[in-house]
Amino acid sequence: MDAVTAWIVIPFALVLDMLLGDPRWLPHPVRLMGLAVSRLEEPFRRLPVGPVTAGALFTGFLAALAYVSSAFLLWLCARVSPAFGTLAQIMLLYTCLAARALAREAQGVEAALKAEDLPLARKRVGMIVSRNAAVLDARGVTRAAVETVAENFVDGVLSPLVFAAVLGVPGAVAFKMASTLDSMVGYRNARYEKFGKASARLDDVLNFLPARLSVPLIALSAFFLFRSGKRAFATALMEGGNHKSPNAGLPEAAFAGALGVRLNGPAEYHGMLEDKPYLGVRHAPPVIEDISRACRLMEISTAAGAVFLLLAVHVFA
Repeated sequence: MDAVTAWIVIPFALVLDMLLGDPRWLPHPVRLMGLAVSRLEEPFRRLPVGPVTAGALFTGFLAALAYVSSAFLLWLCARVSPAFGTLAQIMLLYTCLAARALAREAQGVEAALKAEDLPLARKRVGMIVSRNAAVLDARGVTRAAVETVAENFVDGVLSPLVFAAVLGVPGAVAFKMASTLDSMVGYRNARYEKFGKASARLDDVLNFLPARLSVPLIALSAFFLFRSGKRAFATALMEGGNHKSPNAGLPEAAFAGALGVRLNGPAEYHGMLEDKPYLGVRHAPPVIEDISRACRLMEISTAAGAVFLLLAVHVFA
């Protein structure tokens, strides 16, 4: 993305996300991506190749399709007029961002907890995490909400911005497709252990640099918000590798240090208990109010990330 376009598209897309979030009345490309994943899985499984190869072809085809189709759509819009093309870029990038939706869902969990409605809190947190929310107590629900804000800062916000800055808006759309693939087929279970392997690996590769960029952004934001920037950076550095994901542990550990809370730890996924190590081991578990604090930290880190990327585009474009 050229510098002039970036300074228009990225800020306006972020403003739209912060104002609107993900309204249900607005057609969302991720729903179309999910439909494509569901419809094309079986045809690719029937290819005369092994499941790992079939899954790799499936992943590559859908990621390429997302990039090419969005690039073609933006080209058509630009043919109508340059202003319409820029507006189309803003709208498409806006749909790739999830900062407001993430904060809104997490704060809904917080509201249910403050109302002492644990069943509703479980239901709401179960919509944004993959663990078994039905077995969580109030403290477990709180921890899950804070963790998902921390982890999804990268996957749902920073990574799309990074790929938009580097590859243009089609790059952000292609990343969103890769993320959707990972969330739908990137599981280690009997059905997807082999077929979903490429999707899971692609998601790891694409989030590798954004996850590491997130640490100084979170630390800087924590310094201004809570005067805990040094602790956030140190916790990420010392404990960020204590996670099964090569990427998720870094923002989660940075958030743990920034908020002064203990995250991660044992959790039940798909009927199986995973004994994960804690992040922020020196701290106490999060309390209800830490959900709002995590949302503020995510929002300021988003702004810091956008400014950094705009300056980088300005210097290197």
